[in-house]
Amino acid sequence: MSDPFIAAASLEGVPSAFRAARDGMDAVLRDRGLRRSTPDDTARSLLIGAWATATLEGSEIDLDELSSGGGDATARAAVRLSTELLGLLPTWQRSPVQAMARMHALAAAGSVPDDDLGRPVNPAGTARLTQLAKLLGAKTEAPAMVVAALVHAEIASAGAFVSHNGVVGRAAERLVLLARGVDPASVTVPEAGHVAAAPDYFAALEAYGTEETGVHRWLLYAAEAFTRGAEASPLSSR
Repeated sequence: MSDPFIAAASLEGVPSAFRAARDGMDAVLRDRGLRRSTPDDTARSLLIGAWATATLEGSEIDLDELSSGGGDATARAAVRLSTELLGLLPTWQRSPVQAMARMHALAAAGSVPDDDLGRPVNPAGTARLTQLAKLLGAKTEAPAMVVAALVHAEIASAGAFVSHNGVVGRAAERLVLLARGVDPASVTVPEAGHVAAAPDYFAALEAYGTEETGVHRWLLYAAEAFTRGAEASPLSSR
């Protein structure tokens, strides 16, 4: 079976862009004083990620308000998902579609009918997620960050769930970085990399699903977003 991850990772400019992004991430995770991350760093990263993903969904809460327990329904749902996200890693590794369903149930609770929570409703989108899960179960030589970016875009673009597909895509991106050893403590903040350039994020995501060269455009964008996400890590402020 052909490997679409490798095909995408080989597009012009993508290998060098992701090498640079990985170097930037490694600088934060290891080179800056060889610091050890702590559970507090992980918790802070997840909180910043929840704020960022809620902001991309239209929430206007600020990070300080969210950290003190405030926030609208969108922000609280993002925190709910971030709180349980890392615990979904075993499910993700065994059954990615099941993990996506749980992510959707956490993110969309209270905003869609209960019958739609965690249940794909778009047959074409469901087929895309099933195919994605098969690809994730196969070996690939593609860089893990490329895989993470493609997982994000594919989930968001497939539209399998009635709502919150982008939230699920961003959460899955973080899980892939964790599962594939790029960020084993989950202390970088890929979601912050997206919210920092929100117009570019939405434009690149739209291109992914609609343009012939959309995958290329998305990956070049994503490499820059990962760099910004590394810079947003709690480790960067030490």
